[in-house]
Amino acid sequence: MKTIQAYRFALDLTPVQERDVLAHAGAARVAHNWALARVKAVMGQRTAERSYGVPDELLTPSLSWSLAGLRKAWNAAKPGVAPWWGEVSKEAFNTGLDALCRALKNWADSRTGKRAGRPVGFPRFKSRRRTTPSVRFTTGAIRIEPDRMHVVLPRLGRLKLHESARKLARRVDDGTARIMSATVRRDGRRWHVSFTAEVERTERTPARPGSVVGVDVGIKHLAVLSTGELVDNPRHLAAARQRMRALGRALSRKTGPDHRTGRRASKRWERTAARLGRTHARVANLRRDGLHKLTTRLATTYGTVVVEDLNVTGMLANRRLARHIADAGFADIRRQLAYKTSWNGGRLLVADRWYPSSKTCSDCGTVKTKLALSEREFNCEACGLVIDRDRNAALNLAALAAEFDTAGSGPVAARGANQKTRGRGQVAVKRESGTTPVGQTGTVPPQGRTIDRVLTKAH
Repeated sequence: MKTIQAYRFALDLTPVQERDVLAHAGAARVAHNWALARVKAVMGQRTAERSYGVPDELLTPSLSWSLAGLRKAWNAAKPGVAPWWGEVSKEAFNTGLDALCRALKNWADSRTGKRAGRPVGFPRFKSRRRTTPSVRFTTGAIRIEPDRMHVVLPRLGRLKLHESARKLARRVDDGTARIMSATVRRDGRRWHVSFTAEVERTERTPARPGSVVGVDVGIKHLAVLSTGELVDNPRHLAAARQRMRALGRALSRKTGPDHRTGRRASKRWERTAARLGRTHARVANLRRDGLHKLTTRLATTYGTVVVEDLNVTGMLANRRLARHIADAGFADIRRQLAYKTSWNGGRLLVADRWYPSSKTCSDCGTVKTKLALSEREFNCEACGLVIDRDRNAALNLAALAAEFDTAGSGPVAARGANQKTRGRGQVAVKRESGTTPVGQTGTVPPQGRTIDRVLTKAH
């Protein structure tokens, strides 16, 4: 099975090498801003000409938004715009032009309805001080040295790694991986290189291929499994909150940049801002490490993992819980499970957003009409079951796997969460990995129970 996989390693750059990387990132920013100004000028000119009644065939020729069109325009103008263009790799300019090309396409698709999700705004100019330095190499000498502690990139030469790249080097030497591109980026005052590789992965089988686990994510516990295991939420952001506040107060007392007057920040402000940035980066790294360990363990152990389709955007509207929800990383758990279950021969089932996993009794199937968020225990009035709310939800999610296997594939149906029923009714699950194509869904029959209302939700 061939997959596109990224390998990310930290770099230890010398001052000279850091200046060279910053020069390449600056070249990408210059090309991006020049092409964006050119696009806006042509669009404005054509709009003005239309307002004067100029026919379409006589309008100023439009500028192609494709990468090839933007690169052609840049190559014609770069001797005057950037006379130093020969000092950096051509891939630096290609990085900025490619970013603008994708941004324009996303904006156009969002306006025409081809792109789902939130509306995408028109691209903006990149600032030298606020933009994260990044440059991407797709051609030229891109390789890992035999000592596996150095990499070679075009024009930048030999760069030392902070950690060994043996995982990727072994695959490249065995012929099971092919490096397609390399991206150098600065995150939290630390430079990283990310290799995008086409990897030939061997077929794997989970340790317990026939087992099913339901995963209910939350704030008090990051994940509650149907097996009864409770995964604690480390709350890395809350742990670093006091230090962030102190650094934020110290930063506000120093002379920062003023873009209106052109005042530059003081050295003390830059040092404090760097300390605050490192603190944020450490929180992000700790969160990423914990989520990867959890999802890897689930994907390599269980054959079927069932999660919920949470409306994380809507949950973030709760101002009292937004910070804790964002710190937990609900969306990232599902994203990682989606590809890790596929890599390890398992499958991921996603319960419909309207499936009342917390309101349904895991023993008799009775659904409560209302269940307040403050009620942490589920008390079933029909059978007398008393169980932890999250454990009850995890058991209901795990039960969906058997119903999905019974029903097979077909359209999606889901039961309304605000309607009290006498049984499980119809539920919806979407399979996101495995032998079934991504996005294929299944309808679960009532299994002899009755329902009062059925809501249909299209995926």
